[in-house]
Amino acid sequence: MKDVMLRGIEKRFGEIPVLRGVTMTLPAGKTTCLMGRSGCGKTTLFRILLGILPPDAGEVIGMPEKKAAVFQEDRLLPGFTARENVLFAMRHKDPAAADACLTALGLGEALFRPAAALSGGMCRRVAIARALMAESDFLAMDEPFKGLDGETRASVVAYIRARTAGKTLLIITHEEEEAALLGAPILHLE
Repeated sequence: MKDVMLRGIEKRFGEIPVLRGVTMTLPAGKTTCLMGRSGCGKTTLFRILLGILPPDAGEVIGMPEKKAAVFQEDRLLPGFTARENVLFAMRHKDPAAADACLTALGLGEALFRPAAALSGGMCRRVAIARALMAESDFLAMDEPFKGLDGETRASVVAYIRARTAGKTLLIITHEEEEAALLGAPILHLE
C-alpha cells in the first residue's frame, strides 16, 4: 500500500477557479481529516480522488484501484431494505456480515425496512455500513456524520475506527471534534 499523493491539483468550473495547485499526501493505512470553509473545493477534491471528476491540471499518485465512498447525499436505493443496500455494495454477498455491521451501527431493528422508510440519521448509517462493507483499500467519506446526535456519532466513529484499521481513510468534515474522535490529523484546504 502506498501513500496517496495529490500534486498541483487544479479545477475550474467555467471561469471560476475552485482548486488551485492543491498538493497534499494522504498516508497509507491512516485516517486523515480534510477541513475548510464551505465552498473551498473539498467535495470537488473528493470527486477527483474517486475518479468521478478529472482535474484540469495536476495528478493523483498512488490511488488504490479498490475505492469506496460515503457521499454527502446518502445515495441509497429507496426500495431496497437496509440489508439489501449493504449487500448491493458487497462483492461477496454475506447477509450475516451485513447484519452484523448494521447492528453495530445501531440498526439491528431496521434490517428489513426499506430505505425510503428510514430516518435521515438511519439512512446516513446505512450509507456508512455500505461503504465499510464494500471491498476497498481507500475509503473517502464526505461529511459522514451529519444528522447524527453526539452519542450516535461517537459510537459510529468508534466502529469506523475499528473497521478501517490499516486502510487509507479520508474524512471531510467541518467539525474539529470529529477529527479528535477519529484521532486523525487535519489537513486544511484554503
